[in-house]
Amino acid sequence: MKIIHTADWQLGKPYGRFPQEVRSALSEARLDAIDRIASAARDTGAGQVLVAGDVFDNVEPGNRVVVQAMSRMGHAPVTWWLMPGNHDHLRAGGLWSRVRGLAPPNVRVIDRSEPMELDEGAWLLPAPLEHRRTREDPTALMVGMATPPGALRIGLAHGSITDFGASGESPNQIPPDRARTAGLDYLALGDWHGFLAVGDRTAYSGTPEIDRFGREDAGACIEAIVRTTDSPVLTRRSTGRYRWLERRWDFVEADDLAAAIEALRGEGALADVLLALKLSGTVSLANRVGITASLEEQLSLAVRHLEVDAAGLIARPTAEELAEIDVQGALAGAAAVLRERAGAGGPDGEMAAAALERLYVEALRFDRGAAQ
Repeated sequence: MKIIHTADWQLGKPYGRFPQEVRSALSEARLDAIDRIASAARDTGAGQVLVAGDVFDNVEPGNRVVVQAMSRMGHAPVTWWLMPGNHDHLRAGGLWSRVRGLAPPNVRVIDRSEPMELDEGAWLLPAPLEHRRTREDPTALMVGMATPPGALRIGLAHGSITDFGASGESPNQIPPDRARTAGLDYLALGDWHGFLAVGDRTAYSGTPEIDRFGREDAGACIEAIVRTTDSPVLTRRSTGRYRWLERRWDFVEADDLAAAIEALRGEGALADVLLALKLSGTVSLANRVGITASLEEQLSLAVRHLEVDAAGLIARPTAEELAEIDVQGALAGAAAVLRERAGAGGPDGEMAAAALERLYVEALRFDRGAAQ
């Protein structure tokens, strides 16, 4: 049987630390991912889409998010199986009651831990979460779930593999051998936002739309061919739009910036990039000012979002630059002290270098204004 395994949609995620324009774009991309998952199902011939928890980011995602999600799924020629995770856990009369009331015929809400027939000869063994955190293994009931002889047994759960970097106190823990002990042909998991295979019959699909720095692979789902006679065949299908990139650019000359931006363009459309950038190196004051200005005035407008950490880009003013700072009296003395402290390095040196750069910029700005 061929299925699409996905998880951690987290529809309605607020992205609170970003500007409103970026928040709106990222939130809409998560809804758009539903359409791309539907396309993956259509292209691969999979008639069932299993969502292993965290369909929504919280238990109150807002009416628009719920209606949009149901509308998009309703237009896709597949059956969607939606299971609550820790972010959108079951509550009496809560989110999932509303979802069930709005769901089109091809959307199935999984709110009970009991076998459900996916298709002829294939059964789903789900473990919906009733609480955000539980010390109990959510998959324990799968061991006793009876299915017809010879039927495919596909588990669906949301949680952390016990020895997958988790301590004994972590919630929603799942033993790494659950597929074997429950006689599962495949265990489809959610919670980890990157793709991860655990043994030969268990996998995390990852999120269809990446939502944080540190994971540079595009969002994806899994096309799984599940078989009773052998391990499932898993293929990742890209569904993500935005890439969250972390880069460190080291500078010797100002021209290094153009080369770095050109290399970034070669990785794909800049409009679909969120970039966390760290700058390093030692350059002249003029070059440092030019580099930071170019990032603010050009690159920040080309990418979806730009974060710059320029603490490692050290400015060392040349004699010519200091001569351009047309200051006298106390300011001239301050410039000399700042230059000396900047050359000494350390935390005070970094602060002095930043102050010297600001003095340089403001002095040049004053000179230009006086000349006009």
